[in-house]
Amino acid sequence: MFAVVKTGGKQYKVQTGDVVRVEKLAAEAGEKIQFNEVLMVGTTLGTPLVEGAGVQAEVIDQIKGEKLIHFVKRRRKHSSQRTKGHRQQLTLLRITDILESGADKSGIKAAIGAGSAPSAPAAAKPAKKAAPKAEAKAAPKAEAKTEAPAAGGSDDLTAINGIGPAMQKKLNEAGVNTYAELAKVDIETFDAVNVKPEWVAEAADLAK
Repeated sequence: MFAVVKTGGKQYKVQTGDVVRVEKLAAEAGEKIQFNEVLMVGTTLGTPLVEGAGVQAEVIDQIKGEKLIHFVKRRRKHSSQRTKGHRQQLTLLRITDILESGADKSGIKAAIGAGSAPSAPAAAKPAKKAAPKAEAKAAPKAEAKTEAPAAGGSDDLTAINGIGPAMQKKLNEAGVNTYAELAKVDIETFDAVNVKPEWVAEAADLAK
């Protein structure tokens, strides 16, 4: 008998005795877990799940997948590039049993992703705090608008060779309003506007 289970946003076709790698689960090696999101058992297709079905497994180990290379290159006059490696965290399992019914009474811990939120009781709490959070977010914005003039306003960035009114507007929208702020911009990581090195150098001189 085979079953199709869903975990970590992916679907796996499994049989008893299979060893599979899935997205990392919150479980220790040697622990028994149960997948309750079963889409199919044998020829029985769920809509969307097969009611009462479950797939039980034993955690063999927490492992990492093959290294994936992530390469980023920015096509600019002063271009930059960056290479990073990533190894996905996985859980190695051995399928021990496939239940066509009664999975809800098995008493075995449900398989939960390592980054998943707790179940229903904890999820209901944020509803009561929704209003205070909205007020908290609104307050800083209001303060920012009133405090901007008190900070000394902004410098005329068009005084820098190569920056016109349109570019100054883009810099202001990106949070750069003064010579000092422009002088601190890291052109390698600042993606909002294509800042040239000579602007940063001239801004540093004007900020003195």
